[in-house]
Amino acid sequence: MLLALLGVTTLVLVAGAPGGTNLKSPQNDVEVSIIDDTFILKWNRSNESVSNVTFSADYKVPEEDDWIELPECQHVTGTECTFPSPEVNVYEEMKLRIRAEKGNNTYLLYEVDSFIPFQQAQIGPPEVHLEPEDKAVIINISPPGTKDSNMWAMDSSSFIYSLVIWENSSSVENKTETVYPRTKIYKLSPETTYCLKVKARLRLQKKVALYSPVYCVTTTVENKLPPPENIQVIARSQVYVLRWDYTHEDVTFQAQWLHAFFKKIPENYSRKWKQIPNCENIRTTQCVFPQSDFPKGIYFIRVQASNGNDTSFWSEEEKFDTDIKTLTLPPVINMKPINNSLRVYIGAPKSVNQHYPLIYEIVFWENTSNAERKIVKKRTDFTFPNLKPLTVYCVKVRALVEDENWNKNSVFSDTVCEKTKPGRASHTWLIAGVCIALSVPVVLYVVKVLWKFISYVFFPSSKPPSTIDEYFSEQPLKNLFLSTSEEQIERCFIIKNIDTISIETNHIDEDHKKYSSQSSQDSGNYSNEDESSGSKTSEEFLQVETM
Repeated sequence: MLLALLGVTTLVLVAGAPGGTNLKSPQNDVEVSIIDDTFILKWNRSNESVSNVTFSADYKVPEEDDWIELPECQHVTGTECTFPSPEVNVYEEMKLRIRAEKGNNTYLLYEVDSFIPFQQAQIGPPEVHLEPEDKAVIINISPPGTKDSNMWAMDSSSFIYSLVIWENSSSVENKTETVYPRTKIYKLSPETTYCLKVKARLRLQKKVALYSPVYCVTTTVENKLPPPENIQVIARSQVYVLRWDYTHEDVTFQAQWLHAFFKKIPENYSRKWKQIPNCENIRTTQCVFPQSDFPKGIYFIRVQASNGNDTSFWSEEEKFDTDIKTLTLPPVINMKPINNSLRVYIGAPKSVNQHYPLIYEIVFWENTSNAERKIVKKRTDFTFPNLKPLTVYCVKVRALVEDENWNKNSVFSDTVCEKTKPGRASHTWLIAGVCIALSVPVVLYVVKVLWKFISYVFFPSSKPPSTIDEYFSEQPLKNLFLSTSEEQIERCFIIKNIDTISIETNHIDEDHKKYSSQSSQDSGNYSNEDESSGSKTSEEFLQVETM
């Protein structure tokens, strides 16, 4: 009946050869079960007709040659024996045997196959103690086994607990998978009866675990002052800011902290809470304290309100990791325009622990619009492509912890805005416009020069230069009847140099030479240098002709 009630699995043991002839051997259904540090040994009597028969049990470990008696299992008249764990190493093999006795004679001997106690042991029900509040219940859980447990000596602080709680007047059960040895269930109703049961388990061991008996408790009348709510710890430069919400006025607050490892110790740690500096007897709903007061680690924070003799219950405990909380420092953003795109660079908080991988939530929008785009990136540099040219866009970023057990995030960074550059089409039109503006004067100049050349070649002026016109108007008639060769020479000299023409044509009359030279000097179409060179040439020509 006991095994059926507990629902435990049993180990079937093999009996040895009988030690006497008057008693029949019991069948092979000798069973041993282990719950925490308690061994339960059971067997059947095959012959009820034999009276005055007792049974005794012994154990043996491999390093010992002799069997050792189990004091609780000597001369038992029944077919069941319960005894505490012997002083053995529960991680090593041991053996059991059962002796059937009548008087001073041993008639039967059954030896059990060796087994390792820790492997066969089941986790028993933990002990539970309840403390009611108006809207919460404090649950104190003692680990399975005895205080000096031999079976769980190495695992007493490794137990985790599963809790099932329900309102007594309802059949709906709310299951909380993991709780600490001392935990608090919140958001309950005042003056209401709740029932619960708890079981323990080991993280790395797939062992059968038994629920505790059902415990029930009634919450108290609602307290006059409610506890503070929405506790938050925010990291700022070199300090932490503790904030909470509270609806009542004219109250003072105090805040306390606790190392998280105390939660895993199966002891009452209520005296381990410590006062947070600068957070005692304050009237504001926030306080600031140095980060140096909290070395690297995991902590719990709680807040309480007071008004004279009235004091609220403690708030829900807020858990925070110093590494995680540093993420509340916003990332640093740098944005660079590239054509019609924006390149974004994100700098993560410097003190972020590498064990917590980060992802980034980016909010992006056009400065003149309220429509926001939200994206999540693992990279710290990325591009927003195909944007409008010469348009201002804004972005802000926050860091998120990529861990399913921590739903934490930083505050958003400062908003950074940047204007996109002109697109490629704008650059093309700009270059084309500059080229056109520069080419127009050049084209006009080239057209003008070309027109002058065409006019000079194809449409020469019908009126000769003034010097030639004056010269021909004063020439004697005989000069018009020069030979063809002379006319060609005169025509050639007319094109190149007026002075030379004058000298060639005036070989008849000395006065004409002087006149031509004088005409050249008076002309305003030639430089002084040309005049002097022309006069010199005329004089040399005359000297040669005289000779």
